Amino acid sequence: PVIATGSLADCIALLVRLSPKKKGKNLPWIIEVKTPEEIEKMRAAGRVAREVLDCAGRAIRPGITTDEIDNIVHAESLKRGAYPSPLNYHGFPKSCCTSVNEVICHGIPDDRKLEEGDVVNLDITCYLNGYHGDCSEMFVAGDEESALDPEGRKLLQTTYDCWVKAMEFVQPGNDYKDIGAIIEDHVVAQGFSTVRNFCGHGIGDVFHTNPNIYHYRQQEPNGQMAVGHTFTIEPMICEGTAKSLSWPDEWTATTQDGKRSAQFEHTLLITPDGVEALTGKLPTSPIHFWEKESDVHKGVWVGTSKAARERATELNANLSSST
Repeated sequence: PVIATGSLADCIALLVRLSPKKKGKNLPWIIEVKTPEEIEKMRAAGRVAREVLDCAGRAIRPGITTDEIDNIVHAESLKRGAYPSPLNYHGFPKSCCTSVNEVICHGIPDDRKLEEGDVVNLDITCYLNGYHGDCSEMFVAGDEESALDPEGRKLLQTTYDCWVKAMEFVQPGNDYKDIGAIIEDHVVAQGFSTVRNFCGHGIGDVFHTNPNIYHYRQQEPNGQMAVGHTFTIEPMICEGTAKSLSWPDEWTATTQDGKRSAQFEHTLLITPDGVEALTGKLPTSPIHFWEKESDVHKGVWVGTSKAARERATELNANLSSST
């Protein structure tokens, strides 16, 4: 055991020095605490990921191929001095994941043209100055109001709302294991299911690390939230069964029954007074119906800390005046 003595600053410095810095098989409750310098790099990587997501998302429409979207992601990442983290990650062949309709996650961009009413999860991770920023969002090919059927609209709204509920729970001292029950309870009440095969994760100079963030009720002791932790929450919610099929490409996961799936994701930072989305929306970001019509949080969500709440108020005021 380590006994910390001295000032609070000395104790925090000691915790930072003792926290794991490299990828390894650490116990699931051992979670890296980022230094202020690392947090600034995470902020920069997160902003780039958001900018790239917004650029590529604007291109989603009927007739475009996901390969063309991938080309945009690749070019926009390089333009900002970043590298698209998925490219060559354990052999992944593209710069982003495009998961369409029944694809739960890790869809590989290809030459299929999107059709009116397709729902698309666009998952972006950018590696900048040694750190990763990871986010994903849903898009509709065509007009959200006319192209999307009521069932699809409910799926996207429910997925967004459970995600925001889970993020609102994040604060120092809470247990990571309790996130999943918040998500599962919300979606099951709406007639949907939550995927168990994939989870959120810690992130920093390593793409995937502790803690694992499960999106269903469970009791695994995977750590307690603390200031300086960075991680993702990214629930995958399905219209029918949450059981998945793996394609021969060894990446693409789809629902077993062919029904649709949806997902949202932020890279999050725990602060002394709550949580901030390092991949949060910008004044130039598009706003969607699920943000406007949410019963959990009206408008853009960027965190619960005082600074994040103030930023959200400003963002939402600007967005309201521009619509």
